[in-house]
Amino acid sequence: MSKAEPARARHVAIIMDGNGRWAKKRLMPRALGHQRGVEAVRKVVRGAREMGLEALTLYAFSTENWRRPEEEVSDLMSLMKRFILSDLDEFAEAGVRLKIIGDYKAFKPDVVELVEKAIARTAGNSGTTLAVALNYGSQDEIARAATKAAAKGPITPETIAAELDTADLPPLDLLIRTSGEVRLSNFLLWQAAYAEMMFTDVLWPDFTAEHLRDALEAFTTRERRYGGR
Repeated sequence: MSKAEPARARHVAIIMDGNGRWAKKRLMPRALGHQRGVEAVRKVVRGAREMGLEALTLYAFSTENWRRPEEEVSDLMSLMKRFILSDLDEFAEAGVRLKIIGDYKAFKPDVVELVEKAIARTAGNSGTTLAVALNYGSQDEIARAATKAAAKGPITPETIAAELDTADLPPLDLLIRTSGEVRLSNFLLWQAAYAEMMFTDVLWPDFTAEHLRDALEAFTTRERRYGGR
């Protein structure tokens, strides 16, 4: 009997944590940590595309992040706009499709306009889907999905799943969190039910495509049982 092929991840999600601690360790402003974090995003997205991932979901801004100081939220919005403006051409030409999960329309009109133009420009691409969680909270997502499912008929796991923000993505295979924290922080709670999880002490600005490659290789050694033996 031939040996079974190792598991291959199609969809990876990352909780990008540690920008502030990265800056603090270097006696730098917190904003610079976020800037370096954006540079890490750029490298990891390129790596995900080169490695053939079907979907990469990044936790960029949670529903709880509004509690941060106004100046920091403003810095994050400015960085996001710069990222879209500077990298959209490259991603569009490389076949990357941009998807947003969460309620991005809660942001200022200029941010919403940029996001919607980016989504429209990449909508026809068939390469890696880059799903960015903006103003996202998993409990809110599940509540919204259950409400939509109830309006259509009986509520079941299948009808709720069909209404989730990630319904058009492959099932989540691997969830990674950087910076040494070991919790999900209201991110993809439903989708992570049987996902493999990896936690690393590497701070997000130091996370590279090689770290992602190592995680994907480690994933191939996992035995996924889905509740069975």
